[in-house]
Amino acid sequence: MTDEELMSIAAQLKGPHGAKGIDMAAMMHETNIGMTLSAIESLAIADHDTILELGHGNAGHLSHILDKHPSVQYHGLETSTLMHDEAKSSNQAYTVRGRATFYLYDGMDVPFEENTFDKIFTVNTLYFWVKPVELLSSLYRILKPGGKLSITFAQRSFMETLPFTRFGFELYDTEKAKTLVAQTAFVIVGVRSKTEKVKNKMGELVDREYTTLTVTKL
Repeated sequence: MTDEELMSIAAQLKGPHGAKGIDMAAMMHETNIGMTLSAIESLAIADHDTILELGHGNAGHLSHILDKHPSVQYHGLETSTLMHDEAKSSNQAYTVRGRATFYLYDGMDVPFEENTFDKIFTVNTLYFWVKPVELLSSLYRILKPGGKLSITFAQRSFMETLPFTRFGFELYDTEKAKTLVAQTAFVIVGVRSKTEKVKNKMGELVDREYTTLTVTKL
């Protein structure tokens, strides 16, 4: 592919938009469902939890949370207007009952009050955080004491094999992610890595190693 084509893919992954955005979101949901479920599992969701997700995409995974936990409240934050609209449209069964609410934000300023959420999670957004320390500090502020934040990301060793990650991706391995967290008040309570088979652009199965880093607010 040309650099222009690779830059277009990178831009769609960062924030799906336009005619190709819906297809990109569907592909991301399918490709990332294992990572998403791993992140959800790491939260140990309890009855009546209030949950926030950063970068939910089309939120096709919402049933895995809300059907299993009927008393849980879900809130989603997105930088992509298209994904915000898609998530609301495809999850009306939850939004009309007040069980799911979706918001747009700028990727930096988190629009919630202190001590609002029991659990927060995010999958494959870490690469795009413009000010990661500041964003983590904002998440710390809105998390309740004793609450958990789980950050799931593909390891640098895998991401470096993808040609489009040269354009606008900040890549992480476990140690770099830990170093980032150490600059905040969060305390690491879990690090879990898995390897799964995913299809590359050529339709070939390749190994993707990813990690879920779980932290807490004391």
